[in-house]
Amino acid sequence: LLFFFAGYALQRVVISPFIGRPEHQQFLLLLAIAILLVNLSLAIAGPDSRGVQMEAQFESYELGPFVFDAVRVHAALTAVVIAGLLWLFFTRTRTGKSIRAAADNNLGALVVGLDVRRLYAFTFGVGAACVGAAGALMITIIPVTPFLAAEYTLLAFVIVIVGGLGSMTGALAGGLLIGVSEAVAGLLLQPSLKSMVSFGILILVLLLRPQGLFGKSPQ
Repeated sequence: LLFFFAGYALQRVVISPFIGRPEHQQFLLLLAIAILLVNLSLAIAGPDSRGVQMEAQFESYELGPFVFDAVRVHAALTAVVIAGLLWLFFTRTRTGKSIRAAADNNLGALVVGLDVRRLYAFTFGVGAACVGAAGALMITIIPVTPFLAAEYTLLAFVIVIVGGLGSMTGALAGGLLIGVSEAVAGLLLQPSLKSMVSFGILILVLLLRPQGLFGKSPQ
């Protein structure tokens, strides 16, 4: 809830005035906000990595010849549940359908009387809440530092573009594809080459299917 309300307020106060402005101005604004948040985190928590200790970190599950860390299994299942709840929200609730309508046709949403500004802020709040949930899951797996923000933001861009902009199914498929490919690359190649595989997939998708795996072709 804290992340949701923080994201909602940030969108209404800072980001909302930039809606309708040139896209490069919006990009620079979000980049400035990201840099500000990273430096604020550095000022509060410092540059040292931080993690949490849980009993599940020392447990594992065996499935035949395979062994899975319990904490990673729990994180994966939680992520699947969150993704399922988001899918239900965007496809079954009135607010979710309104958000999709505003994203598809801003002018049409205004014409039928939707409060587009509120929907934008609500969507940003939901996104911020998802970021908070992802961070809470990640800190149980690896030690985190503020410097991880840039790396995972770039990875998120890759996943969304590979899956297809505006497609939740594409985001899930892109995340699975990139995650599995990086894991396999880490096993078969050097771990430092994982990013090379991800960006190789990105280039291949942009060449063969620019709209992404599940994205819609431009009309």
